[in-house]
Amino acid sequence: MDLFTGTNNHRHEPLAARLRPQSLDDFVGQEHIIGEGRLLRRAIQADQLGSLIFYGPPGTGKTTLARVIANTTKSSFLSVNAVLAGVKEIREAVKKAEEELAVYNRRTILFIDEVHRWNKAQQDALLPWVENGTVVLIGATTANPFFEVIPALVSRSRIFQLKPLESEHLRQIARRALADPHRGYGSLHIDIEEDAFEHLVEVSSGDARTLLNALELAVETTPEQFPPPAGTVIRIDRQIAEESIQQKAVLYDKEGDYHFDTISAFIKSLRGSDPDAALYWLARMIRAGEDPRFLFRRMLILASEDVGLADPAALGIVESAAAAFDRVGMPEGRFHLSQAALYLANTAKSNSTLGIFEALEAVEEEAAGDVPDHLKDANRDAKGFGHGKDYKYPHAFRDHWVPQQYLPGSLAGRSFYHPSNQGWEAEISRDLTNRRQIQAAEVEFRNEDEVLTYTPFEGELGRWAARTEAAAAGNDPAGSDPSGSDPSGSGASDASPASPGYRALEDFFDQLPLRRHHRIYVPAGSGAGMTLKAAKSVPEGGLYLEAENSSQAASLETWTASVPETERPIIRDRSREADSDTPVFDAVLARNPVTTASPKGLEKTAGRIREEKMLSDEGFAAVLQILPAAGTRLSGLIGDGKAGSAEENELIELLRTAEAEVYSAGQTAVMGLNEDQITKCIERTGFTVISSRSIEILFSRYLSEGELDRWILGKPAGSPLSRVLAEKGSPDSIRNLADLLKQRLTGCELQWKRVYCSVLFE
Repeated sequence: MDLFTGTNNHRHEPLAARLRPQSLDDFVGQEHIIGEGRLLRRAIQADQLGSLIFYGPPGTGKTTLARVIANTTKSSFLSVNAVLAGVKEIREAVKKAEEELAVYNRRTILFIDEVHRWNKAQQDALLPWVENGTVVLIGATTANPFFEVIPALVSRSRIFQLKPLESEHLRQIARRALADPHRGYGSLHIDIEEDAFEHLVEVSSGDARTLLNALELAVETTPEQFPPPAGTVIRIDRQIAEESIQQKAVLYDKEGDYHFDTISAFIKSLRGSDPDAALYWLARMIRAGEDPRFLFRRMLILASEDVGLADPAALGIVESAAAAFDRVGMPEGRFHLSQAALYLANTAKSNSTLGIFEALEAVEEEAAGDVPDHLKDANRDAKGFGHGKDYKYPHAFRDHWVPQQYLPGSLAGRSFYHPSNQGWEAEISRDLTNRRQIQAAEVEFRNEDEVLTYTPFEGELGRWAARTEAAAAGNDPAGSDPSGSDPSGSGASDASPASPGYRALEDFFDQLPLRRHHRIYVPAGSGAGMTLKAAKSVPEGGLYLEAENSSQAASLETWTASVPETERPIIRDRSREADSDTPVFDAVLARNPVTTASPKGLEKTAGRIREEKMLSDEGFAAVLQILPAAGTRLSGLIGDGKAGSAEENELIELLRTAEAEVYSAGQTAVMGLNEDQITKCIERTGFTVISSRSIEILFSRYLSEGELDRWILGKPAGSPLSRVLAEKGSPDSIRNLADLLKQRLTGCELQWKRVYCSVLFE
């Protein structure tokens, strides 16, 4: 019997245990990892799980997900609680797993609750059996696995971060508890006031277990006896709700993630001259019971490190505040902590320390806001969850200040510090008002999404990507037609990391608001490079590749056949009837929708996205389109047409005139494209353009005589440039032009430019 084995008699179980979902359909919240089409959901449904680690605060569904897997898998399922178990229990579990494999040819999934409680030696004891496949590990932890789980296990596991549940999720869970007649209180007559109900939801702060425990206490202690006599009405008002849940706990641990992340946010707020955020993070740490001497120590360091001789008095003021605290103690010592923090944030003495109580009130009353990703400690898990990414170092900017968000998103724009018009504060007030106005505009457009999942890009998926890139490395598209006759760079050549097209894709993806758990749709013709970049960007999400017909679909399936089924891109054949089960997408990404062969490709792509309602409410679309007219032209490489002989000058002028016509908007749709035309085309389909920009790629290349023959003479295959030259020049002049270009441009290294347009819209 294990953690998940029980009987049908739930009467003596806590409400939270009775209501645990038994299947994915019953699971509430965490759509970013188990939503339709997400990698984890597909793996559970296909019973093809690899080693997993679930990471998140209490009450977010880590153990519940393990229960769902236990109910779904055909594998043997064992569970161990790291608080109660050690190496002996590991050996027993491994022995059972070996027997299952030898006797029944059935693998074993080993669930370890609170895996962070094991020390390094205990985790090392498990490693060989995870590595050789004897057991598949599923770990659950409230501590950051990048810090508390040994790197060897982390590198062999997918990590999924569970977030505190949204208020609507909590309401759904509470209503289920009140309505279920078997596992909840549906057989009772419960009258709960709306105000009381909302109080329980709000104060639970995203923790379903806290909510259900409070609801259970309220229901079962309100009547004189429980269960109450038939017909009894159990009335729960605001007072009963408050007594049942008391006050919420601030999520904080003095040795783990929240300690490091919160002190990091506090110091960065001081350095960034944001007293509001500084007071808020200070209040969070005071409320959680952080040692005030630790806070003064960090502020003493900052007084020298970040203020220094710009204000030599800062160090003395913080030291005096620390000495005063030692004499006064808590709770009045909060004034001294507040005074030191405000001085460092403003470099001016203030009597506005009462602002700390406004911040404390916000901590008590507001929903606990998470630390914004860019303020988190980047020293330990920047690679996995992107902590510290996009943090702007104030000293690198003019006046040692730059606008960025320091408060949680839910409190953005709040003010806790209100300077007076006295002394230095009069000047502080003016400067602070100006900074707050600038910062408000910056915060309005900031995306606060967080990296919630992590997978090492290794195994078959990584090897598949490496093979494709290696195969493309010898087929660099640097020699493709500069006239844009093949601007899409079709084939695998755009997958080479050294190619200009791939460099443009790197820049393109760097600017996209993608998250690792997103679902991406890539239309047909976008190339191997777009597919590989998308696959690397959403290893825990879902990648859908479009095929125009069954032949193309078969080719894509062959190309991706070596990738494990749960990680493999999903092929969608547009020649067949649309799949009604296809989910909406977080992003649709297209590369070069406008080509010579498909001049209206962008309008068709954008129109389909809108007509088929392919995007989720928060979804976006983006295109990367080459702009041939903005790139290098042959005429620009051989001089201005004035320094040579009269005959050479005439030939160069002929080339320049022909190129001007080739790259005009009237020649072909793709040749004369510019950024303005692309954005207007998108807007005509009803979308809003969020941003557009040009990407300029410079690279070195050599031209061959064969390329010049094709471009100028049209041999063996014609080009747009050769066709225009044939209309404007004589056969002799065109041959002479080809000879001149070969003489001037072949055999030497040329600096070449390609320009792309990147457009993000929704």
